[in-house]
Amino acid sequence: MGAGLSLGTVSCSDYLDTEPITDRPVEVSETPYTKASEAEDLMKTMYVGPGFGHSNYWQLDYFANGSMQTDEAYVSGDNQDNRQQAEYRILSTNGNVKRNWEAIYELINNCNKVLNFVDGIKDHALTAERKAEMKAEAAIVRALYYFHAVQLWGDVPLVTKSVTSVTSENFDEVYSQIYPARKTKEEVYSFIISDLEGALAAAPNASVSKYRATKGVAHALLAKVYATKPNPDYNKVIQHVDQLAGDYSLLPDYNQLFDGNHNANVESILEINSDASNIWWWGTGMFIGDGWQRFNLPTHDLVNAFNAQNDNIRKTNSIKFDIGVSDAYWTDKNNYPFAYKQRIQDGTQHIYILRYADLLLLKAEAKVKLGDFTGAAALVNQVRGRVSLNPITITSETDGINKILKERLLELAFEGQRWFDLKRTGKALEVIKARTDGKGNKLGYVNNLTEQRLLWPVPQSQLDKNPNLTQNPGY
Repeated sequence: MGAGLSLGTVSCSDYLDTEPITDRPVEVSETPYTKASEAEDLMKTMYVGPGFGHSNYWQLDYFANGSMQTDEAYVSGDNQDNRQQAEYRILSTNGNVKRNWEAIYELINNCNKVLNFVDGIKDHALTAERKAEMKAEAAIVRALYYFHAVQLWGDVPLVTKSVTSVTSENFDEVYSQIYPARKTKEEVYSFIISDLEGALAAAPNASVSKYRATKGVAHALLAKVYATKPNPDYNKVIQHVDQLAGDYSLLPDYNQLFDGNHNANVESILEINSDASNIWWWGTGMFIGDGWQRFNLPTHDLVNAFNAQNDNIRKTNSIKFDIGVSDAYWTDKNNYPFAYKQRIQDGTQHIYILRYADLLLLKAEAKVKLGDFTGAAALVNQVRGRVSLNPITITSETDGINKILKERLLELAFEGQRWFDLKRTGKALEVIKARTDGKGNKLGYVNNLTEQRLLWPVPQSQLDKNPNLTQNPGY
């Protein structure tokens, strides 16, 4: 199995690492878990460690991926894997791409363990209702990771089994899970929707927790999936955002979203609960602090976008000018910009995975696509009104998409959204090819971007291990 996809962290007795795979006996069991406490531990693994506290994916890569490939952030530092990403000259041997693939499938495997094995636990302390709830939460979280994967790579394998043993009876099924072929993005999106819609009945109510996969999380993800998939369904987007209205609203003061004193607030739909214990959030130090160039260096384009709107509230919450290091983009080391959404330094920085403003603006996007320009503008103005900005009007589909994209840039800077927004709306080539260095000079690498480069390569390490995988065009 070591030759297949990353299947997560398991003990030595849980998997084979020799070839051919029939060389060693493997204990066969209906389920490797027998106690209610073990089921609860599986849930903790899904949410805490590695889970939402994953050492690289959540604390660094997700946010770097969403920013440094866009007009939101310059690539900074001397990491060549980052530079390949940001400059659209990525190789299939890129280390970031390799570790993101492995992380996502490790996290999917954590969900699969819950979905595959909880029903087999006979411990009476684990009720049927709790089993159903666990499986619903695992399906929602698995859908979240497949949504990330399909946006990064397009066609990806669908792995639904956590393999713990190999027998002559299950060999074919095990083989297809360890050496899976890629499924089309249409199939992947259908699978994601099936996971989310199937989970709605048993998922906990939105009021239960901001740190768990609730019905609210499922509706929010369904809205984003229906907006992003091939042949989007904008009526479904609106339908699922409307399901959120009774449980979530905009926090009245934007300043409170990131101050560390208003965690799990009314706007939060899904949040990472870093507490310096179960999850120690070291990721803050990747984006702010002196001594070396930090990731997600704010661009002049972003600063100018805030200034053009006189959007001082969101600017001061998104960018901090402080003492740093001079570079080719920002030469005054005493007035150097840092991404500032993550600012809590003691390991307790909470992170939004989903928040309501994102979904309101997505609903506005759907209304524009359906020709309801007045309704779309009203939603955008709800978000703008919170930070005391003048209302906008929308006169056409192109005008609406451009204005909503600008609003999403200002509202959601450094929250992992920008690259996926540009790709979803078909604006990536137009926006990224217009990038400059702040002096009006076009960045030298912007012409590296082609339509093919909007998908990452399948990691070469995975192609070497799995003969059933294929590479994306252009790599």
